[in-house]
Amino acid sequence: MGIHESPNDFPRNGEVSLTVETVVAELCANAVLHGRVPGRDFHLAMRLRVDGVLRIEVADARRERVPVLERRYDVEGERGRGLLLVEAMADRWGVAERQAVGKIVRCELDT
Repeated sequence: MGIHESPNDFPRNGEVSLTVETVVAELCANAVLHGRVPGRDFHLAMRLRVDGVLRIEVADARRERVPVLERRYDVEGERGRGLLLVEAMADRWGVAERQAVGKIVRCELDT
């Protein structure tokens, strides 16, 4: 192991890192596009549990704009596939109300 490596490190271009990168990008993009309220930002949290499950949570301020998984999309369009990617790549995902205001979109990856 190198200086900064630990048993929980994931290689930079490995399967787990690329999956995390894609899922985080999709959830954050959705928060910016659909969950934004002027003057409020979104919040990203990631936790690696001791059992190897990585939980990714993106919270925003729009409780009323709950993400919906669209199985049909415009093949020529530039939008509408983000949650399909999240569903395909994550082992579990869902939405919960945020205690203060808004919602939390979370997913888990069994690493």
